[in-house]
Amino acid sequence: MIDLFEPRIAETKLHVSFQAIRRDPAYVPVQSVIQSWASGLLDRNREGDKFVKEFQSTFNSAMWELYLNKALAKLGFEVDFSKAAPDFCVTTKTGYLFNIEAVISDRTMGGSGADNPGGLDFKTRGALKLIGKLNDKVRLYRGANGKKTPYSSLDHVREVPFVVAIAPFDTALSLTQNNELINLVLFGLGAPSHDADNFGYQDSISKIRKKVGIDIDVGIFTNDSFKEISAVMFSTTGTFGKAVIESGIDRLVRSCRYRITDRQDPRARKAAWSPGDSYFSLGPLGFLKRRRWEWGGDIIGMDVRICPSTVHQETHLDGLQVYYNPFAQHPLNPNIFGSGEIAHNFYDIATSQSRQDHPDGALVSRQMYEPSKLALAQTLQSDGFIRRI
Repeated sequence: MIDLFEPRIAETKLHVSFQAIRRDPAYVPVQSVIQSWASGLLDRNREGDKFVKEFQSTFNSAMWELYLNKALAKLGFEVDFSKAAPDFCVTTKTGYLFNIEAVISDRTMGGSGADNPGGLDFKTRGALKLIGKLNDKVRLYRGANGKKTPYSSLDHVREVPFVVAIAPFDTALSLTQNNELINLVLFGLGAPSHDADNFGYQDSISKIRKKVGIDIDVGIFTNDSFKEISAVMFSTTGTFGKAVIESGIDRLVRSCRYRITDRQDPRARKAAWSPGDSYFSLGPLGFLKRRRWEWGGDIIGMDVRICPSTVHQETHLDGLQVYYNPFAQHPLNPNIFGSGEIAHNFYDIATSQSRQDHPDGALVSRQMYEPSKLALAQTLQSDGFIRRI
């Protein structure tokens, strides 16, 4: 197999993240993990060398493809790498066929990621980036701008579901957005309310303002404007951080997991499901915050855990979400994703309501820090532990 970490371009063109991983001896185990994710991907005819150069020069887009490649293997799917496009031509164990095109919303070439052209706030700018990239892939499928061989003309694409897998990397804050912005872009859902009398309510939003006089439609899965896209795969945890976790190197980890149980379930009577916030110390470096509230017939909430990477548990598929387009010309069958970690998101045309089927324990977010007293203190303070423990 081609070595991802053997430089194939000039030193001055190497991405800063690639340089950091390659130069720091602590990241040697992480290199091995990332290399293992590439199994099969680098065997594509005449594409291996090109992919490695992209990995070394642009990094994020290649990391996302590497993550997806390993995720498909974990699901037991086969990828036909004899096809040049889309990125993944997939066959499930039962012979079901679909295609995945991978894309990221990345930083402006040469930009810091902290720049903010037009004075747009972080969320508006991030949502516009996601919409722009999805629109690019629809154009690729349709054959806009004079493209001679649009995806829709390919025999292995024409009659099967077309999925876009997207991840946000456009600013330093991108990976903190959880699923709020993709919910806005696809289903037109505003941020959940935190008001006591209206907790969890989400406004319906149809447009966001790009600049004065220019509004951009959101909720693209609430109509047939993007019918070519059967579904969207999304994650803010399928990143370099996933490789760090899987490598086992020493880090401080903050994770947030969604929790849900039926109010009639016997476990709902246990203290762990009592409404409100509760804080626990789980040893010298282990901390847990539980938040619970009643929602219809369920008790829902989240568990925020801060602990060393040596005790943190996370699968490769944790944090992966799939959004299904009810207007898709070739709908994607949700049953192909048999893994219990994956969150599924639907939109009901009849009721104009979204339905988010997130399993109990679904990973919402995960951040990592150098294992230092300062990082631990700052993390504990931001989550409210220091005032209670």
